[in-house]
Parts: sequence; C-alpha cells; structure tokens
Amino acid sequence: MLKAAIIGASGYTGAELAGLIQAHPHLSLAGLYVSANSLDAHKPFSSLHPRWRGLIDLPLLPLDEEALSRIHTEADVVFLATAHEVSHDLATGFLAKGLPVFDLSGAFRVPGGDFYERFYGFEHQHQDWLGKAAYGLAEWNQADIRGAKLIAVPGCYPTAALTALKPLQKAGLIAANNKPIISAVSGVTGAGRKASLATSFSEISFKPYGVLNHRHQPEISYHLDNNPVVFQPHLGNFIRGILATIYVQLNDKVTDEQIAEAYHSAYDGQKIVRLTGAWPQINDVAGTPFCDLHWARDGNQLIVVSAIDNLLKGAASQAIQCINIHQGFSPVAGLVQE
Repeated sequence: MLKAAIIGASGYTGAELAGLIQAHPHLSLAGLYVSANSLDAHKPFSSLHPRWRGLIDLPLLPLDEEALSRIHTEADVVFLATAHEVSHDLATGFLAKGLPVFDLSGAFRVPGGDFYERFYGFEHQHQDWLGKAAYGLAEWNQADIRGAKLIAVPGCYPTAALTALKPLQKAGLIAANNKPIISAVSGVTGAGRKASLATSFSEISFKPYGVLNHRHQPEISYHLDNNPVVFQPHLGNFIRGILATIYVQLNDKVTDEQIAEAYHSAYDGQKIVRLTGAWPQINDVAGTPFCDLHWARDGNQLIVVSAIDNLLKGAASQAIQCINIHQGFSPVAGLVQE
C-alpha cells in the first residue's frame, strides 16, 4: 500500500481526498494535517466530517517541525489541499526529500511571466518547478503525469471547460480568432469551508463574480494552447457542483460527424467522462467523479454543456486519477467499479 499524507485535511477538498484514499485499494492514509495554528488541530477528523465516523477517526495534526519530519520518513506521497501561497512554500521541501507532490492549489498550474503576481498576488519563487510540473488534466496529460514529481491538479472551472473544449481544439474545429465563451456556475463549497457572510447559505443569491479578471481564465486559455477565451463564473445557491455552458464558433463546413468524432475519439473508453446524449445537470454528477458532456449546434454556432462535482472531478477525484496514472494503477481505481 502506498502511504499518502494530506495537508489541509480539514477542508472540503481535503476531506473528500481522505475518504477516497481510505477506500482506495492501493492507498492508505499516512496522516492528516492542518496548519500549525489551526483551530482544528488535534480534533478527530470525523468530528468535523461525521460521514466518515468510524471509518476515519485519525487526529488532525498541526503541521509543525515534528510533523514535517514524520511526513518525510513515513509518507510515500503528499497531497496539498492548501492555499496557493502555502502550497508554493511547502511543495519544494517535500520534492527535495524525494516525495511526489500532488498539489490541488493553483501554485504550479501555469508557468512563466507575471501570472502569479497578477492573478494570485505573490511573486513565484520556484520558476524551475513551474516548468517541470505536470498539469493534471487526467484524460489529456497521462504521459506528463506519469513522469512528473510534481502534479498540479487543475482548477474546478478549468476542468469543466477544458474537458469540453479540448476535443474541438485538437480536431481544429474552432474558428480562427474566435474566443469561446464559458458561462459557468458553481456551488458554494467552491469557496472553501471557512465561514464568510458572502457564502452563508442564507445570504447567497445567484450572482456573477470575478468579472473579466478571474484567475481561471488565463489557466483555461494557456492549457487550450493559448487560445483566448471569455470566462464568466457565477455563484449558485446550491452546495456542490459546476455547470458550464460553453459557446463556440466553428469553422465553416464543419459537419455533425466531425464534432461527434472529436468527442468520441477523445473519450470513448474513458470511464470518467460521459457523453450523455442529453443535457447534463448537476444532480447527475454531484457526489460522483464524473464529467458529463452534451452538445448541439445551429450552423456554425456550437453549444456544449459540461457538468462536474467541483470537489471531486474538480479537485479530489481528479487528484486520485492523477496518482493512479502516476503509479501505474488502473486510471479509475478507487473511483468506479471495473
């Protein structure tokens, strides 16, 4: 069994990771950690997340020097479900000890330029690792994931958008100089577990945010071979899930058969991405590792709808896909029955 340490295990994504690892046929939990000054330190994991009571009753240990030493000697891999700046500071220390790192933050997703200063508010100090990190879009980057020590698990919105757009881009069906328009809505768990009036369920109204300056826009564009996109996220008054409606201008004379071939050649045989034949909805994917896709066209205008669970395919279960690929396990081990 491969022993995995999770840092940031008290949050929603960290908790989902813990549950998936605990049930995985080839993984076990080496320890659950929170920041040294966290109010959750020393509490049993299951007291914060009772759905795992009796299954995962490990304590949430503070990440002090003793904990770091324990991880270096007892863990085989490390998952970082931490804030971007925290992952930035922690990842290289584990990598220096020879531990593969699966980072669920944005700290290593886009290399080069002033990206981190502009969109994340800090200057990146590890440009060498930015160039070596594999982007963990599991259905598309298997070779890179398999050979990397640092895997940057994609953001939730980019996962929904790129899964829908990359087959069209690879097949050359998107019109030149066209910016696909991505209108997406996420449940409130996307904002994290920390209490905030802005994400209090009683205060939430369906609303746009991050207008024209959201950090996921350049991430999507970069990993779409630098094809510009328009990206507009919305906050929905539901708990979990993302629904992305994507508008794409096609090249002239693109046929229905070419569109279908692009998607089927990309995803036939893939058990996580499902071409549904009907319009996806969040209830179909919430609590699952799946991404559901469907499309329709009117002339050169194509509409694609993508639905995922933001905490699973948008974070924790995609991280499990990545470690499955990295270690040579079945790509869907611990996620779906085979």
